[in-house]
Amino acid sequence: MKKKKVLIVEDEMIISLLIERMVENLGHQVLKRVPSGEEAIICAREEKPDLILMDIRLEGEMNGIEAISQIHKDRNIPVIYISGNTDAHTQGKLRETEYIDFLAKPITISDLSRSFGLAS
Repeated sequence: MKKKKVLIVEDEMIISLLIERMVENLGHQVLKRVPSGEEAIICAREEKPDLILMDIRLEGEMNGIEAISQIHKDRNIPVIYISGNTDAHTQGKLRETEYIDFLAKPITISDLSRSFGLAS
């Protein structure tokens, strides 16, 4: 599998750091970790990641689903959602965006590895 440049969008610092460690242990590069949808949009434009790992509830006014909708207007960057929000309403909203996988928190490195395999 080709090494991917990854943007992590997660507002909980500890979880963000854990995900970063998992990504690096899988042999990929973390470009940046950001806590808000607004920052994710800017970072996606500037850094041009190969893959985005996106939480749904974030700091700021925008959630992860809205951020991906905006990002995909510029560039169709593959996304894996990682969230504790597994309710039917959220799942319905997810279907409005194009995404590779949805991982329910807490995640393991094997969950992430499998999802990265889908992103190839």
